Amino acid sequence: MDSVIEVQRQTHEEIEHFERALYSVLSKPQPTHESRLQTEHKAAQILDRISSRVVALNNLYQDESTRKAEIEAISAADPGNLTEFYSRLGKIQEHYAKYPESVNLGFEHELTAFMDESVPQEGEEQYEEDDPIALLFSGEEQYGKYLDLYANHNTYNNLKNIGKRLGYLQYLDVLLAAQSTTVHSELPKECRLQRDYELYITALHAYLMSFTRRAQPLVDVESQQREAETIFSKQWEAGEIEGWNDIKQEKPTENGESIWCAACQKAYSKQTVYDAHLSSKKHIKATAKQASSDQPPSNPNGPSPHTPVENGHPQQPAKNKHRTAALLTHLTTKLLASLAPVINETKSNVERRFSLTAREREQELLEQSKPKVAPAPTNASGEGAEEEEEEERIYNPLKLPLGWDGKPIPYWLYKLHGLGVEYRCEICSDHVYMGRKNFDRHFQESRHAFGMRALGLPNTKHFHEITRIEDALALAEKLKREGRNEIFEQETMEELEDEEGNVYNRKTYEDLKKQGLI
Repeated sequence: MDSVIEVQRQTHEEIEHFERALYSVLSKPQPTHESRLQTEHKAAQILDRISSRVVALNNLYQDESTRKAEIEAISAADPGNLTEFYSRLGKIQEHYAKYPESVNLGFEHELTAFMDESVPQEGEEQYEEDDPIALLFSGEEQYGKYLDLYANHNTYNNLKNIGKRLGYLQYLDVLLAAQSTTVHSELPKECRLQRDYELYITALHAYLMSFTRRAQPLVDVESQQREAETIFSKQWEAGEIEGWNDIKQEKPTENGESIWCAACQKAYSKQTVYDAHLSSKKHIKATAKQASSDQPPSNPNGPSPHTPVENGHPQQPAKNKHRTAALLTHLTTKLLASLAPVINETKSNVERRFSLTAREREQELLEQSKPKVAPAPTNASGEGAEEEEEEERIYNPLKLPLGWDGKPIPYWLYKLHGLGVEYRCEICSDHVYMGRKNFDRHFQESRHAFGMRALGLPNTKHFHEITRIEDALALAEKLKREGRNEIFEQETMEELEDEEGNVYNRKTYEDLKKQGLI
């Protein structure tokens, strides 16, 4: 069975089987993000197998000499002399008579084992330790829903000459701006020319590439990056890259003069710097190398004749030195443009977590850390699955709130509590509360307290029922005019207790403590 033609036929058959398997995987509806991502990874693996077999098949077709020899062996010039043909036919018949069901068994076992791997079905859940896709993402990424850019954010804030440091949400806004302009174009030129910026943009590009491969396995990000690099090379040679056109490597000296070191082939702007480098290992090694090669020093009193001079000191073309940083900036911009929806989701998730209390965050982490429970077994007729499906379907055309039992509350109770009435609070970033009870309760919750702190106002009973920022500021001014400044003194609002159980406000407590009475 070593015939080239037979190998080609088997390869064609395997490609067709993999194409059918790809169709069966992609045609199943995937209602959740996790199941969709698992399906895409499975489809990517099938595409890799198809690609490898297509390459092997193409190589077989390119080998014309082997194919020609094979065809000549089984088709003799004399029609009456078909000895080789009948010999091979006899071996094939003998093989299938001995193994009647052996039709490419190796491939059949491979395809069966591959398709029997954990592919999520509709409504099916898995244990996390049995899911290899879950191990690809960190806890912050949450199965590829969000980006984890905290390390890159810290590196960004530690760059030199950056100016103003940004918070995490502001950093995400900067990355979102890459849809309309080059990423980090807001940074000054002296910052982007530093080695630290090149290391930072390298790490950011590597993370975004890794996340794209893991979260979007069907996207050929490598081809997109190669195309972007080709376009960049043309624009770089033409000097059309914005922000990297007039870059110079060396700064001019104060007096327009510099000290040239022939051994190191480098100019030094100050005498002290030049004297300090004479004892360095690099200078000693360069001097020894120059002495052994018997090369005369190039212009010991000035720059090399092949080095361009500007303002009395040598200038090396910074085009090649900073090309890597410019290229990675260009490629990162393309990645950020394609990941804009994910960055928006990440920003929304961060804002949501900022509005949670510490207890709510702990509860959320506990729920995320709980392993998924496998579905209950069903009988052969599938009655268990049908009953579970019927229980999960809740008839709720009016979109009523769910009660403690997970079912919609009665409509009369919905009307009684006024849950259909919307109450909007401008201080809470125009958040809408449904029902009077939820509206009254929100004045003591963290979201409203955070909004009041942002306005510089205390969240006291004086500001109850105030939902507009303008009204809150006007009330604060009115209270100040009436001489009720005590509500703005946080030190008088906080109460402290001494060892004997007496309660004082902070100011009184500190005065008594200074006098030694406590």
